[in-house]
Amino acid sequence: MSYPEPRYLGEKGEVNAVFRGADHEPELVGKGGNRTHYLATHATTGGEFGLYKVDLGPKAPGPKTHFHRSISESFFVLSGEVGLFNGEEWVTARQGDFLYVPVGGLHAFRNDSDDPSSMLLLFSPGAPREAYFEQVAEMAQRGGEEFQRFLVDHDSFFVPEADRD
Repeated sequence: MSYPEPRYLGEKGEVNAVFRGADHEPELVGKGGNRTHYLATHATTGGEFGLYKVDLGPKAPGPKTHFHRSISESFFVLSGEVGLFNGEEWVTARQGDFLYVPVGGLHAFRNDSDDPSSMLLLFSPGAPREAYFEQVAEMAQRGGEEFQRFLVDHDSFFVPEADRD
């Protein structure tokens, strides 16, 4: 196995790290105690990956079963319990549990518990997911062709019959 081709060819390195303190406020606050922290966006990483911390309130529904054609998605549970659909079944994930979903893999998540939960979402390569997070609720209310175009534009292809309980 070999490493990827070098992308930095300098001899001394650069000062270019980006720090984000734990006290940084979430960029997106939703209903029911849901919060999304933009830890490393497509813009921050030059498209290498996107990393988000998602706090789910009690009994918070998440997205229904879907897949992505251009990005993989990974879930790492930080606290509480998160229901993760792995394409075949729902599993109850707890602190330290991890789910990797390759490109094209069916998946969904939700918080069925009476307590809040928190997890990291990693998208690779990085995609500009912020607009999706910020607009999906409004676009879903609009519905119709406009919502369908929005989903396609944000590489989200829903398969509702796949996530039966």
